[in-house]
Amino acid sequence: MATFDDILEEVGTFGRYQKRIFALLCVLSLPFAGVFGFPPAHWCRDSAVVERRQVCGWSLADGRRLTVPQVNSSGALQPSSCEQYEVDWNSTTLSCDTQELDLSGATVTTCTDGWEYQYEGRKSFVTEFDLVCSDGWLVDLYQSTVNVGFLFGSFTFGYVADRFGRRLSLLISSLLNAISGIVLAVAPNYVSILVVRTIHGFGVKGGWMVAYVLLSEIVGVEHRRTIGVLFQMMFSGGVLILPLLAYFISDWRWLQVAITAPYFLFLSYYCFIPESPRWLLSQSKSSKALEIAEAMAKENKMKLLKNVETLTDDDGDSPMASYMDLVRTPKMRKHTLILMFNWFTSAVVYQGLVMRLGIAGGNVYVDFLLSALVEFPAALLILFSIERIGRRLPFASANIAAGASCFIAAFIPDSMFWFKTVVACIGRLGITMTFEMVVFVNTELYPTFVRNLGVAVCSTLCDIGGIAAPFLLYRLAVIWQELPLIIFGAIAFTAGGLVLLLPETRGVPLPETIDDIEFPDRRKQQQLCDILHVQNMEVGVFICFIFQLLQKTKHLQTEQSFAKGG
Repeated sequence: MATFDDILEEVGTFGRYQKRIFALLCVLSLPFAGVFGFPPAHWCRDSAVVERRQVCGWSLADGRRLTVPQVNSSGALQPSSCEQYEVDWNSTTLSCDTQELDLSGATVTTCTDGWEYQYEGRKSFVTEFDLVCSDGWLVDLYQSTVNVGFLFGSFTFGYVADRFGRRLSLLISSLLNAISGIVLAVAPNYVSILVVRTIHGFGVKGGWMVAYVLLSEIVGVEHRRTIGVLFQMMFSGGVLILPLLAYFISDWRWLQVAITAPYFLFLSYYCFIPESPRWLLSQSKSSKALEIAEAMAKENKMKLLKNVETLTDDDGDSPMASYMDLVRTPKMRKHTLILMFNWFTSAVVYQGLVMRLGIAGGNVYVDFLLSALVEFPAALLILFSIERIGRRLPFASANIAAGASCFIAAFIPDSMFWFKTVVACIGRLGITMTFEMVVFVNTELYPTFVRNLGVAVCSTLCDIGGIAAPFLLYRLAVIWQELPLIIFGAIAFTAGGLVLLLPETRGVPLPETIDDIEFPDRRKQQQLCDILHVQNMEVGVFICFIFQLLQKTKHLQTEQSFAKGG
């Protein structure tokens, strides 16, 4: 029996048709990077010092030294962010020579006159609402709300895409992102911003996930890994573009408008992006799948000889996606649990290392650029390794490398700045590899009719990790700045070990049914039997008949055993 992979061999596994769709959907991945943000360096504001700074021509650093005391942070003295000297500057005779001023004996109090920020003249979400010090947890909540949207978006769009199709889901996502992005830019207060940001995350994650699955379903097995990695590299491109936009657009609300604008363009994709033929076949819509296959063949300058209308799903698997399908059988359950943990690990460690750049005291724009540049070698390493080695070993090794780097970096003193930075970059390289690999490995371990739902459900742990990451990072860093790195290292090591329990998927066709997962050898044996039937080899046909009978008996016994077990 022919499969859609056989059809792709005829119409072209990655011809002009697929390249055009790939280019369009890659652009959709760029604005996804706009979900990140950092609290800038801040310190107490003293109006009298600000006035004297203007009169004497002091630098921002001079004014900061006269306003806030030095405190011990992770073994080093640093200017306090939430305390200031309690000095009556109006009753004190001062010269403009800051070196003559000794405030070591002055009393210290909490900020009483607001805050000043590192990037003077720039307006961010944090500076507009002064979400620092005792209100700093509100920034953690702000960072987490987009991941709450991701969480519900994964479930919802996973179901909608498998129930109503990939194409309609992309349209709904783009419409939701366009509207919520503009509303977010004009939201008047903190509470409304949280609500709209959650809705925005709901649409952004859903659209990105559906686009990825659609791409994996219209290209041949030999191209899935490449298009998957390149599609995710576009997110890295977005991370690279974001600090450049932020540098030239000083108001965060106008920056939000700039990030949202492309989604209005994406609404037109409904006219240019086809439905997934695999999904159409899983829904018994062979005639529509045939139309798309013929369009592929025409644009790719190929000929379609097989009859798509004769293609059916094996063994009568239900075309209706169900959450229980992900855990009903042993191997599906194992895949789901391991992938869930790896999604969680990837999100916590990835987002944690990205955001840690923002609390390391460097230039946030340069830090963000460096973090993006690190991701490009990760993509090249993936393409090089999985072509020769496979998925499982690079996936596990990247997790272990990330974990080891986090452990080592935690114990390198701040005085060895460059060495610590290099080790942290290796960790960022490793976790970027795992984040990019978990996506396409996830798509390769689920059958077509439940593939979107499988990616959606597993990736919800990514969203839970994203919710937890800001609180883990910023709150634990108050106790010890390196404590989050210890936690990141432990979970990355665990994730690497679990990956070794997954099957290798290099060169394996996308599974069409649950039986393809539970009985992976059956498809190969069936293909051999089809060849024997065509060649009319009577002995081989008889052996295949006996083998198929035994397989069906074994399958029935397995189902009965599972039913008795609950």
